[in-house]
Amino acid sequence: GAAQIALVGAPNAGKSLLHDRLTGSGAKSGPYPFTTQHPEPGMLKWQDVHFQLIDLPAIAAEHPLPWLTNTLQTADACLLVVDLADPDCLQQVAAVQEELARRRTTLVTRWPGDAAGTGHGDGDDAPGEDDVFALRLPTLLLANKADLIPGLAEELRAFLELSGLRLPALAVSAATGQGLGGLGPWLFANLGIVRVYTKAPGHPPDKSRPYALRRGQTVADVARLIHRDLEQSLRYARIWGKSGHDGQQVGPDHVPADGDVVERHA
Repeated sequence: GAAQIALVGAPNAGKSLLHDRLTGSGAKSGPYPFTTQHPEPGMLKWQDVHFQLIDLPAIAAEHPLPWLTNTLQTADACLLVVDLADPDCLQQVAAVQEELARRRTTLVTRWPGDAAGTGHGDGDDAPGEDDVFALRLPTLLLANKADLIPGLAEELRAFLELSGLRLPALAVSAATGQGLGGLGPWLFANLGIVRVYTKAPGHPPDKSRPYALRRGQTVADVARLIHRDLEQSLRYARIWGKSGHDGQQVGPDHVPADGDVVERHA
């Protein structure tokens, strides 16, 4: 996929049902805590981009996960799933943050696609900033079970104020599907993903599967994604799309735009 996203949250926040609705994974869910015992992968498709969503067991002091830190090391970002309808949601989120902090992991505000650095407020980005071994994961808060909450906007605003979280947030419902259609485009925009299509000389471009770059990566990075040897042998490329005029010859350091077609010459 274009990115790996970990679903984290307290027991009974609705992560597994949310994961199933988004990916069709068939992840088990139940009205009791710790239904999920192992990481459950699934793919969320938006347009021609796939995101790998990993449903993790609930994070709680009474249910230690010795492998959790290693699993999170491979994630590009997190979805913090919160059941706003639960009266104890503030304490549950605080407990999740405390458990992650014990593993030197912090859920932060700023996402890679925030090129201007404006974010949604940087106050929560300070913990672990000087620790080179700390893990800092861009995080989107998913306020789940939105269909059960009267005055949803006010409740969500109050939760963010009382919790001190300055994370971006989306209100969703795993049960009804409310708000789930907005997750794919949100991830695409805020991860700073650039889709690049390739073609061989004299052939039409392959539009079936784009290569996913991050904003600022180059034609050399496209070549490396195709094959590591191609990165070394690439002489130049031709570009069709927004980053140049059609057929323009460019070097390996050229930065393509979303939707560009790259014809490589080795």
